[in-house]
Amino acid sequence: MGHVTELTDSNFTDEVADGVALVDFWAPWCGPCKIQLPILQKLAEALGNRAKIAKINVDENPDTAQQFKVQGIPTMVLLKNGAEIARFTGVTDQKRLQAAVEGAL
Repeated sequence: MGHVTELTDSNFTDEVADGVALVDFWAPWCGPCKIQLPILQKLAEALGNRAKIAKINVDENPDTAQQFKVQGIPTMVLLKNGAEIARFTGVTDQKRLQAAVEGAL
């Protein structure tokens, strides 16, 4: 399985400051989030070290979720050098996410 990095309010900015990162805003009680996770793991495996695939628990890290105005989960935010360049809400397939990430690289 691919490596999905766990982010928190305290390390978020440093972790996404350089390069391309796809961050999944999720919660453990969210059914669609459980469907999205294996898709993200496969995406992380496919991309290797070219981009960071990460997730942040909105219940434990409300500041970052609020900063990005996340209203529904799962929400995946694509960042380049810390700035949002795309957003996906709801379960999103690997092909669509991978195309967006590769387009940002």
